[in-house]
Amino acid sequence: MYYEEKIKDHIRVPPDHFNLPVEEAILRRIKKDYEGYISKDLGIVIDVGGVEQINEGVIIPGDGAAYYEAVFTLMVFKPEQQEVVVGKIKDITDFGAFLQLGAIDGMIHVSQTMDDFVSFSKDKTLVGKESKRSLRVGDKCRARIIAISYKDINNPKIGLTMRQPGLGKLEWIEEDLQKESTVSAPAKKVKEAKK
Repeated sequence: MYYEEKIKDHIRVPPDHFNLPVEEAILRRIKKDYEGYISKDLGIVIDVGGVEQINEGVIIPGDGAAYYEAVFTLMVFKPEQQEVVVGKIKDITDFGAFLQLGAIDGMIHVSQTMDDFVSFSKDKTLVGKESKRSLRVGDKCRARIIAISYKDINNPKIGLTMRQPGLGKLEWIEEDLQKESTVSAPAKKVKEAKK
């Protein structure tokens, strides 16, 4: 899920930024310090929204830099358990597929791609044995987040599944909906006839 977070922090502005207007110097430092920052609590910082408040600056002896307490907003992506996400298949390997979620990629293990025996072909395609459904690089898919790990904070892992109703390649979802409406139409007519 994407959020706008309000943060209060002390920002160090080095002397080589003293020639800039204070707000611009602070914004540059916030961008340098926070863009791409990853934490379990905050998520993945996508961008700095803007600076809302800047308090009086202080120069600490021996450092030479100015420190300003500032309030600013960050745009963050924080994946959540059971969240449904839409993305594009970025890569396919023999053990699964990688779904690009914008700020990060999620991994769909081959066993979680579809309710079928799945085989991997050399042209980076996953194919279902019974259904003949195929998954290729560039396909748009809907998946559910089933695992999140921040064990390696610089490379968080997102585990996904597409083995639930309403999930999978967007074309598969559309096909399933059409089949469902075709099957339910005769049942609807029977109910109406009984009235």
